[in-house]
Amino acid sequence: MEDDLLKENGRQPVNSAVIEFQSKSNNEGFARVIAAAFVSQLDPTLEEIADVKTAVSEAVTNAIIHGYEGRQGSVRMECVLYEDSVVISISDKGKGISDIEQARQPLYTSRPDLERSGMGFTIMETFMDRLEVFSKPGEGTTVTLYKIFKSLA
Repeated sequence: MEDDLLKENGRQPVNSAVIEFQSKSNNEGFARVIAAAFVSQLDPTLEEIADVKTAVSEAVTNAIIHGYEGRQGSVRMECVLYEDSVVISISDKGKGISDIEQARQPLYTSRPDLERSGMGFTIMETFMDRLEVFSKPGEGTTVTLYKIFKSLA
């Protein structure tokens, strides 16, 4: 996956980072801070940083809550920075998504018992310029977030 991210539109990355952490809910905040610090190298607006933090938060929360469903696992975050954009990939090796299109529908949740809103993918799509979801039941899910910093473009 990292090689695909590094080849985004044939452009050379300015920087890249990979971090892996346990699927514990308190690591969602950790991932947000890491992503914000990483994209800050480009000096985007505060609003653009907030957009990235929000989308990363949703992707990591989905991996922890839906991917592992209370089991212990790991979440991997890959960040690739370009002159005017970032590509962030969040991966888990959890249960996977059997119907990605259904999961991407607003208000759909596979965990109504946790009073989830079912807006995770919708929020990610709202705050990012592109969202890709790859999943294989029983093997895990990768969510890739693309953000162009309009203030730098």
